[in-house]
Amino acid sequence: MIQSQTLSASGGLRGEITVPGDKSISHRSIMLGSLAEGKTRIQGFLEGEDNLSTLKAFQSMGVEITRLGEGILEIQGRGLHGLREPADVLDCGNSGTTMRLMTGLLSAQRFFSVLTGDQYLRRRPMKRVVEPLSRMGARIWGRDGGERAPLAINGGPLRGIEYRSAIASAQVKSALLLAGLYAEGETRVYEPHLSRDHSERMLGFFGAELQTFDGGVSIKPLPRLAGREVQVPGDISSAAFFLVAALITPGSELLVRNVGINPTRSGIIEILRQMGGDLQLHDERTLSGEPVADILVRGSTLRGIEIGGDLVPRAIDEFPVISVAAALAEGVTVIRDAQELRVKETDRIAAMVSELGALGARVEALEDGMRIEGVAALKGGRVKSHGDHRIAMSMAVAALRATGEVTIDDTACTATSFPNFWQLLAQVKG
Repeated sequence: MIQSQTLSASGGLRGEITVPGDKSISHRSIMLGSLAEGKTRIQGFLEGEDNLSTLKAFQSMGVEITRLGEGILEIQGRGLHGLREPADVLDCGNSGTTMRLMTGLLSAQRFFSVLTGDQYLRRRPMKRVVEPLSRMGARIWGRDGGERAPLAINGGPLRGIEYRSAIASAQVKSALLLAGLYAEGETRVYEPHLSRDHSERMLGFFGAELQTFDGGVSIKPLPRLAGREVQVPGDISSAAFFLVAALITPGSELLVRNVGINPTRSGIIEILRQMGGDLQLHDERTLSGEPVADILVRGSTLRGIEIGGDLVPRAIDEFPVISVAAALAEGVTVIRDAQELRVKETDRIAAMVSELGALGARVEALEDGMRIEGVAALKGGRVKSHGDHRIAMSMAVAALRATGEVTIDDTACTATSFPNFWQLLAQVKG
C-alpha cells in the first residue's frame, strides 16, 4: 500500500523515547534460536516486515514460534539438523539479510529450497554470497548466473574454506559462518575492514566454536547450539533518525533509551560528534553480549567533515540521514569509500542526491559517495522514498528544517524496519 506523509518545520524536539529492537539482532535471534536445542525466549524483537519475513521462513521449515506479547517470542528450537523442507518458495520480502544469511544456512540443509523477494530485493546482488558458498560445495542457481534472486538451493555436505572478501559485508560473513556451522573443517573469513559483528557475538552466545582474530573470524562445526534468553537492544540505525533530527533542530533535548552501541555499528555517533554534535552516553551496560546505553542529544551547530575509510562500514545504513545532517551543516562534507550504498534497497547515493536536491540542498554525487555543501535551511517540496525505508525517514528528518511543507511519497516502506516511526516523530515534535 502506497502512502504519503506531509510534514513541516519543527521547533525543538523534547522528551524520552525508546526505538524498536535492533533489526540485525532480531534476524539472528530467530535463526539461531531455531537451530538451537531447547527453548529460546526473545524480548525486544523488532516486529517489522523484514524480521517477520525471517520468522515466517523458519515457521515454513517446521519451527514452532509463539508470540507471548509485543516484541516477546518463544522458539522451540529444532536443532542444527531439525529443519524440514518447505512446501513452498520462501519469500524474503525486502530483506537482503534474510536472503543472504538464509542462502548460507540452506546450503547445508539436506533438502531443496527456493528464496525469492520483492521487486527491489530481486534486483540486488547475490553472487557475493553465492560464489564463496559454491566454493564450499554449495549447489545454488539464480538469475544472471546466480547474481539475482530467485535462488534455488539443493543443500548438502559442505567443506570449510578460507575466504578473503573484497568488501566489508556482515551479510557475506554471516552467510559463510552459518554454512561453516555444518562444514567439514574450519571456515575462515577475512575482511578489508571489520563489518558489524552481531553474528559473531550471537553465535558465541549460543555456544558456537568461533574465534575472532585481526582481520577476520573463524568457525568450526559442532554438534549442537543451546537455547538462550535474548534481550534485543534498540536499533542504533533507527535511533539515528532521531539523533540527527534533534541535532539539526535548535532547542532540542531528547533522550533515546536502550540503544545498542556495538562498536562495529557506532560510527554514526563518532561522525555526529566530529561534526560538532552534542551526544552523551549514559548508563552503559551489556545485554545478551551486546553493549547498550541511553543517548542524550541536544540541538547543535554542525560543521562539515570528511568521512571515509574504516568508519564507513560502521555507519553504512546511516548515510542517508548523515547526508541530511551534512546538508544543514556549516561548510562542506565529503563522503568517500561508500560505494556499497549503490546496492542497498535502492541506489542510496543517487536517491539522496535527487531528493535532497529537490529541497534545495547543494549535493553532488561521487562515484563512491557524496559532496554536500551545507545551507541554512531547506525548502518545501515533494520527494520520493524510492521504496526505501531509510530514504523515507531521512526525508522526514530533512522536513524538520524546511521553510515550507514537505510531502514524501510512498512511505509505507517504513514498516520494513520502524513500524511506529511516524507516531514517535509526532510525539517528540509535541
